[in-house]
Amino acid sequence: GFAKTIRRAPESWTKSFEIDQQLFGLSGADTFASLGTLSHSLTLFAAVAACHFGADLAMLGGAGPRAQQQGLAEFAASVLYATPAQLRLLVRAAGATRLPSLRLIFSSGGKLDEDLRSALGSLCPNALLYEIFGASETSYITLAGHDVAAHSVGQAYPGVEIRIADPDAQGVGEIWVQSPYLFEGYAQGSSPETRWDRGWLSIGEMGRLDAKGNLFSRGRRNRMVTVADKNVFPEEIEAVLLATPGVVGAVALGLPDPMRGHRVVAVIEGTADTATLRQRCRDQIGGHAVPKHIHRIDKIPMLPAGKPDLQALRQFWEEG
Repeated sequence: GFAKTIRRAPESWTKSFEIDQQLFGLSGADTFASLGTLSHSLTLFAAVAACHFGADLAMLGGAGPRAQQQGLAEFAASVLYATPAQLRLLVRAAGATRLPSLRLIFSSGGKLDEDLRSALGSLCPNALLYEIFGASETSYITLAGHDVAAHSVGQAYPGVEIRIADPDAQGVGEIWVQSPYLFEGYAQGSSPETRWDRGWLSIGEMGRLDAKGNLFSRGRRNRMVTVADKNVFPEEIEAVLLATPGVVGAVALGLPDPMRGHRVVAVIEGTADTATLRQRCRDQIGGHAVPKHIHRIDKIPMLPAGKPDLQALRQFWEEG
């Protein structure tokens, strides 16, 4: 089908630029940088923000990780926008390189594991690291800094309201948001997971809120599968795998199974022992979430947006 082309009002982004200016002191004296292409909303957000502030802009999406490092150093980038997958590649190519000019790193598109956080701290010793939880359709939902509650994606970004619809016994339900940063609709393409309800928007993300307003994301509803009548979110399995020493990249998939509803399989990039990976999934999530098969691959295929290509990996399994 068509790629989703998103229609937004300029104010849906400029309002957040003004808040980011207050929170982080962004200005025309900064040099913004991104590691993706303009077809990805995070990269486009970085580019438009740089224009808004009158800042220099280093577009490094067409370069390899080593060349990206060199570009960040050459242009003395101070603000970086990137996905966790892009940051992992940057760290892997680092060697003894350091990027002292970076003062802010904004990561979006997945959860950062502790090993990656530590490696970024070494690579960018002067940078504060923030995780943005959101989507192209919502822009910011939550923002998480160094003091984020364990396993949380943070608290609501200023101006954002969050509610959980139809929570289960554990408080997990569909995440709905209302804010001045929401998109106006699709100019082309569509998504059955995107729904409006009197100014509130859902994109099919599932999660729960605690009493302090911390949001805990479980994953996308359209990726959730049932294994022996238990709900399994591949994103949770991926987080456990990625937190294991020796794993550089990981993707979990739910494939149809006539006996159990689905079976979980995983693809990893790295050297970790598969028995260790299975045990960590069993200990941290449960036996139903243990991948039946784990395949090691030299390089996980990526989309231009800096995220794993789930379609290519699913085809890989279906073709045996």
